[in-house]
Amino acid sequence: MGFRTLNILLLLVFLVFQSQDGFQAAAYGSFVGTSGTHFVKNGRPLYLNGFNAYWLMLKASNPSEREKVTSVFQEASSHGMNVARTWAFSDGGYSPLQYKPGSYNEEMFKGLDFVISEARRHGVYLILSLVNYYENFGGRKQYVQWAREQGQSLSSDDDFYRNPVVKSYYKNHVKAVLTRRNSITGVAYKDDPTIFAWELINEPRCQSDLSGATIQNWVTEMAAHVKSIDRYHLLEIGLEGFYGGSKPERNQINPGYQVGTDFLSNNQIPGIDFATIHLYPDQWLSGSNEQAQNAFLQRWLQAHIQDADSVLRKPLVITEFGKSSKVSGYSTSQRDLFLGTVFNIIYDSARRGGSCAGGLFWQLMVQGMDNMSDGYEIIFAQSPSTARIISQQSQKLSTLNR
Repeated sequence: MGFRTLNILLLLVFLVFQSQDGFQAAAYGSFVGTSGTHFVKNGRPLYLNGFNAYWLMLKASNPSEREKVTSVFQEASSHGMNVARTWAFSDGGYSPLQYKPGSYNEEMFKGLDFVISEARRHGVYLILSLVNYYENFGGRKQYVQWAREQGQSLSSDDDFYRNPVVKSYYKNHVKAVLTRRNSITGVAYKDDPTIFAWELINEPRCQSDLSGATIQNWVTEMAAHVKSIDRYHLLEIGLEGFYGGSKPERNQINPGYQVGTDFLSNNQIPGIDFATIHLYPDQWLSGSNEQAQNAFLQRWLQAHIQDADSVLRKPLVITEFGKSSKVSGYSTSQRDLFLGTVFNIIYDSARRGGSCAGGLFWQLMVQGMDNMSDGYEIIFAQSPSTARIISQQSQKLSTLNR
């Protein structure tokens, strides 16, 4: 073999390994970034209208139910939606992704592979959440239990944020997900621009430390860990938006209590690219009337938009909001009015160049999922008026994407 031929072969081998180690990203399009208070893609602004569907991996891991995943992306795309938020976790218990620390169910992971490939096929971005605060799908409680089984003396589920062993379990899970190579597309998750962002934890709270310091320290550590593995993707925390000690006068915006997070200081941590809030007046102010809940909605959204505009100087996304059909006095028209109000506030901020870049309602389902109903689900085939409002928001925001 000649010297020149050998050099060419070595170069080809080098290029193959490079493509497998991050350079495939170029072949799959560019990633979403931020510029001040805006999301940008290829130098143009990007606004989001989307949905939550926590159940995607669970259904995709069962071949007989995979069509539900395809159907929900088809329906979302047909209504102009461009982002979905879902779980990249299921720890212990029923149908686990991670059945013990560092050990994974390959069939569940293949389900998540399918979710990502279908999202890409239908032009929908994904926000992938990495662990739950609640014990549904394992969450903090399962991580703490795993550590107890290894001899750690832990008194509270809040030790999830403090204990070195528990934190090492979480860090290992982050690495396992981010470096996973999709069995369908062949692309590592950290290299796939279909993924809009990672979320550290769904709705973190720490009742044992309402000052917010515990959550602040944990987010600081974990944001650095994520960014050390993945320099492409955006990162957010998963916050509901509760104010804390950094600006005490803002606490009056909270629905009467604190949860150990601080919307302002938590979102100023290096590596956190955009802020999130959730909105559930029917839960948070359950004893109040519709008028009081609507007044809270307005205060909550406007306060956070103002702070994202002028204090954080980062984009803001309302990553969960909804109205439950299980609450007394519910009607579809009430839900439509609620959604329309939230959508109008998002659009007004976006239109004037403000920080609120989109919203994802909780949650979208397709027919045949009655056993998973939580009262917040929206099924387009059953709610044409709601589907219309969602489509209109997609159309309005799309005019700003140009």
